[in-house]
Amino acid sequence: MGAEITAIEYYYPKKTLSNCDLSKIFKTYDYNKFEKKVGIKTRYIADDNETALDLACKATQKLLNKNNVKEHIDYILYCTQSPEYILPTTACIIQDRLGLNKNIGAFDFNLGCSGYTYGISFAKSLIESNQAKKVLLITSETYSKFIHPEDKTNRLIFGDAATATLIEKSKDENIKGFLFGTDGSGYDKLIIKNGGGKYKREDSPKLKAYGTDNFYTDNHIYMNGPEIFNFTSKVIPTFTNQILEKNNIEKQKINQFIFHQANAYMLNFMRKRLKVDTDRFYIDLKDGGNTVSNTIPIALKKYSQTIENPESIVLVGFGVGLSWSGGLVKINKKL
Repeated sequence: MGAEITAIEYYYPKKTLSNCDLSKIFKTYDYNKFEKKVGIKTRYIADDNETALDLACKATQKLLNKNNVKEHIDYILYCTQSPEYILPTTACIIQDRLGLNKNIGAFDFNLGCSGYTYGISFAKSLIESNQAKKVLLITSETYSKFIHPEDKTNRLIFGDAATATLIEKSKDENIKGFLFGTDGSGYDKLIIKNGGGKYKREDSPKLKAYGTDNFYTDNHIYMNGPEIFNFTSKVIPTFTNQILEKNNIEKQKINQFIFHQANAYMLNFMRKRLKVDTDRFYIDLKDGGNTVSNTIPIALKKYSQTIENPESIVLVGFGVGLSWSGGLVKINKKL
């Protein structure tokens, strides 16, 4: 007995923010160079009255409409750092809003760019321990709501989205071994300082500068880009090889490597470190940008449309925390 990914759907908000739009705000920036290096052209931004919960329900409803499983879902895993409330658990609200059965499990977990791969492992464990047969793994983020209007770098990188993945019991073990990593000493490399239990949200927070012409307050997201890059380039190539070792599979037998779509420059750096050809290393950020926990399922959905035969795919997420996770999956069909 095992588990497998059988369907993925994603949803972008209707509002777009293109490089052309941003050029009217940050007028001296070289957007052609940015697009070529980082790979992002357009992002999708949630409306003021549109929340991550709204996006999550739309992505999940798409999946339910295409798969006759609504009455058979027995667990909801919801990954977000944009919860509807401090409490209650947003996954409980999703159950009610989508009209799912009441005799199911549901919980939120707060992880960013490593969240999807964590979620796959959670679902695998629930299924292989006979606690569930059909699990909805939902990711949704609205980072745009936490970015200061004058924070050029983060506005260029991040977009909003949601995804829904159906993970089911199967006769074969199509979700293989997963590994995890944590370095909490880097907690402040990507952080919203105010609004939690330690620091209250400020009415008139001090405007702070960082990098080149970027501004934020402690009510907003702060990201130390160079430190995040250093962490990723140091840890993730070695970690990826450890995933291969755990699953006793050679690099040459992996059909595709799908990493968190952080930015094209970082991804190409790691691809070269791993000595993987471009046709086996997925990079596609042009439409959507960095959507945090959503990037891997969106990429996996898009890539799966090219699959003709069963393929072995390595998935790796990394980022805020500092946190990283990844593993091997076998995909047998278009998702």
